[in-house]
Amino acid sequence: MRQFVTNSVEETEALGARLGAQLRGPVVVAFFGGLGMGKTAFTRGIAKGMGIDADVSSPTFALVHEYHGDTSTLYHFDMYRVESWDDLYATGFFDFYETGGVLAVEWSEQIENALPDNTVRVEIARGDNENQRIITIRNAECGIRN
Repeated sequence: MRQFVTNSVEETEALGARLGAQLRGPVVVAFFGGLGMGKTAFTRGIAKGMGIDADVSSPTFALVHEYHGDTSTLYHFDMYRVESWDDLYATGFFDFYETGGVLAVEWSEQIENALPDNTVRVEIARGDNENQRIITIRNAECGIRN
């Protein structure tokens, strides 16, 4: 487990880029944290770190967005409205995992029992002020190197 403090959206994206540079699929990056905590900003950083040049936005209404790079693919999920196993299967989550890409999953609280064992868990909480975030990354196999 590693804990980081960011003080702006840009710092949150930069931390995401550091993680993204290390990710090799198939892997799930599961985000935990409330509304407006920076999950999409962190995912924008992951895309940059993976070498993906794309306008990453929240997949709230689409459920999943695909971003393709030269050597890897990022699938960005929003599980906020997933309430059952049938809902989860309907998103294509398991099919996307089998493609070997990186799955960034917002609102992972909704599907926690379906997450693979090697899931990278990113917990984001508000810090001492409006812009500060306390970001905890858990997974022994995928730590951010300094």
